[in-house]
Amino acid sequence: MSARKWRGALISGLALAAYAMPAAAQERELLSLEEALSRSGLSESTAETQSNPRIVGPRADTEAAQALVGQARLRPNPEVSFEVENIAGSGAFSGLSATEYTLSVGQRLELGGKRSARVQAAEAQAQLANVRADLAEAELGFLVRERYVVAAAAASRVELALDIVERNVELARIAGVLVEVGREPPLRGLRAQAALAEARAELQAAEAASLAARTALAALWSDEGAPPVVPSDFPDIVPPSTVLVSTTGLQLQAARAESRAAEAEIDRERSLRVSDPVVSAGVRRFEETNDNAFLVGVSIPLPFANRNQGNIAAAEARLRAANAREAIALADFEQAVTRARAQYLAAEARVETLSATSLPQAEEALRLVRIGYRNGRFPLIEVLSAAEARDDIREALIAAQEDQGQAAAELIRLAAQ
Repeated sequence: MSARKWRGALISGLALAAYAMPAAAQERELLSLEEALSRSGLSESTAETQSNPRIVGPRADTEAAQALVGQARLRPNPEVSFEVENIAGSGAFSGLSATEYTLSVGQRLELGGKRSARVQAAEAQAQLANVRADLAEAELGFLVRERYVVAAAAASRVELALDIVERNVELARIAGVLVEVGREPPLRGLRAQAALAEARAELQAAEAASLAARTALAALWSDEGAPPVVPSDFPDIVPPSTVLVSTTGLQLQAARAESRAAEAEIDRERSLRVSDPVVSAGVRRFEETNDNAFLVGVSIPLPFANRNQGNIAAAEARLRAANAREAIALADFEQAVTRARAQYLAAEARVETLSATSLPQAEEALRLVRIGYRNGRFPLIEVLSAAEARDDIREALIAAQEDQGQAAAELIRLAAQ
């Protein structure tokens, strides 16, 4: 087989594979955005909610924090002490005749508001864990919407690449006919074949990008099977209006909850400065005289060197750090809202202009040039130039729709409460 025939067979095989892949994809059901959100576990009463590790992990942290609240409410357990004295000694203390048995019960009394401070600190940590779990769900929703939009854009680019291949196949056929009848030089035919080969290569690249985008989407719910088929139509993602006037997004709630948890930790550490006495009561039996006596005692640690000052200083430093992160979160939130809103409005304007004005004009210009080319009134270069202009506008429209969808997904994430 000659090099030219081998190259033609290779190009034909690539084209056949490119056409076969979309056809096989159409046999499977198209995945909508709502179904993607449901598969990721963001819909109520779905099995995926209990299996998606992106949700299970944060919710398990919330359950752990709630369990620690219950633990913090418990008081110290009493202590039982049993002592035997004057046993197996020498002289009068030999044997068991002078043995003394002491049985006592002690109870540590928490002073300085330790229990209430401990409970408040645990409750603050539980609230922080709950906000972080909600934030994890909002982040997952953003990822699903963002990757779905990317997959839809990739599917649109595959359709665009298919249209370009079909157009170049027709142009190459017409160029071959015109070259045979002497109305076009052989160079025009070679140019048409080169454009067709380039279009087929772009189709292969678009197919690969679409597969990667759909695989990334399926990874959000740990789907190890065949990646879902996403339609080329962009989903209608409407950003909420509350994000423009509200400063209660989950990002800010998490930062504020962290500051409250740091404040509660300071109170808990300060309460540990106060020593807790241990009150005990018991009975002692004297084996030598068979007499009994009651015992009452109190023991108190003396806080000479250790007054928990290191832990208090560390807690105060963590509060300063949390307050700084809260201020940064507020500034970043306002900037993110402004940026996402500007991107959404700009992309919306581009979509409107490209779809309503630019693309129809380019389609009409290409139609007229192709008619003239069939009749021999325009050279092939004019058709290719008009086609490239139309394709650039379609690509710009896809990019604008992708930007609009991603900005809307970002605004939804910022507005989550």
